[in-house]
Amino acid sequence: MPANVTPEYERAEKRFRQATTDEEKLQALREMLSTIPKHKGTEKMQADIKRRISRLRKAEAKKGRSKGPDPFHIPKTGAGQVVLIGPPNSGKSMLVETTTNAPVKVAEYPFATPLPVPGMWTYEDVQIELVDTPPVATDHIPAGLMGTIRGADLLAVVVDAADKPLEQAEMVLALLADRGLLLRSVPLGDLGPAEASGKGGLIIANKIDLAPAENIASLAESYTARLDVASVSALTGEGLAGLQSRLWGLLSMIRVYTKQPGRPPDKKKPFTLPAGATVENLASEIHRELSGKMKFARIWRDGRFNGQQVHRTETLHDKDIVEIHE
Repeated sequence: MPANVTPEYERAEKRFRQATTDEEKLQALREMLSTIPKHKGTEKMQADIKRRISRLRKAEAKKGRSKGPDPFHIPKTGAGQVVLIGPPNSGKSMLVETTTNAPVKVAEYPFATPLPVPGMWTYEDVQIELVDTPPVATDHIPAGLMGTIRGADLLAVVVDAADKPLEQAEMVLALLADRGLLLRSVPLGDLGPAEASGKGGLIIANKIDLAPAENIASLAESYTARLDVASVSALTGEGLAGLQSRLWGLLSMIRVYTKQPGRPPDKKKPFTLPAGATVENLASEIHRELSGKMKFARIWRDGRFNGQQVHRTETLHDKDIVEIHE
């Protein structure tokens, strides 16, 4: 009986052949197993995939016992994590250096960044984590980098606006697509479970101080309705405020300030929650037991509430002030 495999299976098999790390191979094999038609003609193929998954799991477990922390695993901090990815000399490191205090290495020669480097970019009263990464090239992503990329909240493809930016962007997007990731400029919460291949993000056209205007226009026109193009200069600072605002919007987060009865609100350290979060979600974020103890809450919100009592299911808005009563 012929296998008659699906296009989804063929794409997963292609990613397996192109994988450079055990993690990428394991992810591809799992997708192959989930998309292969289940009938007698594929029983041997299914068994072979399961054997390869088992071998990789054992190898990963063995390596986990013998090696130290993974340098490509960057823990998430702040309101959201944005991983920068791009070709050599696109200006990723200078962008992170300009906006954060991260100890990145800015150099005029390529491949100066061997490992991911995180930094915190302050946006009003919250922080967005930017992660500088080793450069990618045609048909090559450094071993381990896909784990960093898949774990990010957002991806930002950084290109040199002065040097064929459309070709650079197409190269990076093709690398991601070959590994099952399709980049779209949609808020984080709008990517549903059915969009397993979808990833939120945008393109950053860097070095606009050196680029002709037609380069930017051509790049933006090529990705209309799919990807935003943020034009910036890490050297002069032009466009950085707009980029930061757009990243905050794509992260789809809200800030909520808390207060105790009879006291002013704490405006220095807001809680950050996904858009659509409720009073009950906030209570759980403050303390895991507070949600069960809470009797009611009061909310102060511009234009509507002024200390009004609300139910635990009340949806919160950005910059709400909340007072929880036990």
